[in-house]
Amino acid sequence: MISRILGILAGLALPLSGLAQQTAKDTIHLYFLGGQSNMEGYGYTKNLPDSLDNTFENVYIFEGNPTDDEQPLGGQGVWEPLQPGHGTGFKSDGITNTHSDRFGIELSFAKKLQQYYPDQKIALVKYAKGGSSIDSLAAGRFGAWDPHYNGKIGINQYDHFLATLNNALTTKDLDGNGREDYLVPMGILWMQGESDGDKTEAIAQKYYHNLSQLMNLIRASLRTDDLPVVVGKISDSWNAPDGKVWDYGELVQYAQEKFAREDSNAAIIRSTRYYKYSDPWHYDSAGYINFGEQFADAVYRLNE
Repeated sequence: MISRILGILAGLALPLSGLAQQTAKDTIHLYFLGGQSNMEGYGYTKNLPDSLDNTFENVYIFEGNPTDDEQPLGGQGVWEPLQPGHGTGFKSDGITNTHSDRFGIELSFAKKLQQYYPDQKIALVKYAKGGSSIDSLAAGRFGAWDPHYNGKIGINQYDHFLATLNNALTTKDLDGNGREDYLVPMGILWMQGESDGDKTEAIAQKYYHNLSQLMNLIRASLRTDDLPVVVGKISDSWNAPDGKVWDYGELVQYAQEKFAREDSNAAIIRSTRYYKYSDPWHYDSAGYINFGEQFADAVYRLNE
């Protein structure tokens, strides 16, 4: 399995390394957004302020179509200017993007980055799957990012991420201005862990190892060993019959804190504990807006 992964990563590295060897191209900052449903986004577009309810200039997004484990053709998408509708319910067949009435962190994240980098073009690659875990033992019907997964045909969320990245990097002129693009990886934004914290204590205790391994593999796929990683800390709405929604959530929170503490180029966002919820599992619209701003602040600080 690892040899297959390394082979895929080598293939993915070619577009980035090839672009880096040439300078007469548009320079675009590249960020990857990944995880489960709170990265997908459950904010309602009807609640967006005017400053975010528009099509962004100089910001482009490629969102891979969320797909179940053991299913082919995951990660299909089309580059387009960033606009609302890239939350849960978004779909793409690789030709046409179908927007939803939801949004995630991407809008406020991009808006805040434009304040830090005026006139800088920005590219977002997003792949997130609601309910997905890292550990395949916690996959259930939602899927897992376990890079060692074999299964029936050996396709899971990690493979769909690789497909998303490969499909995105196949496009040499993502902004359509007639010039090839030089993509500069700037960061990984990761919001996930709830599904590893509601199964068993043993699965939750493996989260630090699983997270560290996965983040380093995603870094490798972007050819940047010390690429900044910003992790959103999971929180609990306490809206369940027995109180806690994530029975072993504290173990996952500890693992996320440990990762941010021990990785020299990582940070963690803790503001999630103060967000209100639209249901037992997902933040409300205001939460996602603040969350995106927090991600932008954190990744900017790491790069600076």
